[in-house]
Amino acid sequence: MWRWLICGLAGMAVGIGSAFSISGGWLSEASIVSGKWSTDPTVGAAAANPWVRATIARVGLLALTKEETIYFNRELDEDGAPLVETCTYALSGQALPTRWWSITIYGADQMLPVNTDKASSIDATRALPAGATSWTGSLSANRPATGQWLSSKGGGRFSLTIRLYNPQSVDRAFLEGLNLPQVKKLSCSGAVAGVGGKK
Repeated sequence: MWRWLICGLAGMAVGIGSAFSISGGWLSEASIVSGKWSTDPTVGAAAANPWVRATIARVGLLALTKEETIYFNRELDEDGAPLVETCTYALSGQALPTRWWSITIYGADQMLPVNTDKASSIDATRALPAGATSWTGSLSANRPATGQWLSSKGGGRFSLTIRLYNPQSVDRAFLEGLNLPQVKKLSCSGAVAGVGGKK
């Protein structure tokens, strides 16, 4: 009887741990960090463990092979604070050693924020016209007068994903040395439901 009880408790512990791992993010111990951006090199690789595969299935990430696309994610600004809808951020970046890139905003549910702004992504084509080597933009709930813009309206506490298509290399040292876009907080106002216990 005790044997069955112990086995049952062990099974529950494994199940809860797996659920926590899946809901908490898809990065593994092998994650690569570049600034406040991070990636799991097993995404899109045969070596992906069951938790990475399950999380990809849950969030609907279309994971190409890592030679085709590297996915970096971030949930924090340059000061290490969570990215939230009620704050305005300055974006800045430069040309990257990859064929093309795009940055997309995702809400806490891993879906695009629900709004009508049609500004859920920025890409290399728009941000870097011919001859340009650097770019700037903004990330906020309100549309700026000019410039590149990501709308966080309806995003709550959100995250950003940058996709690097056909990167020059997929070696760890190369990826860790990338100078990926910065996200600097400029100002904040109000409160976001579900963030910091505020309603």
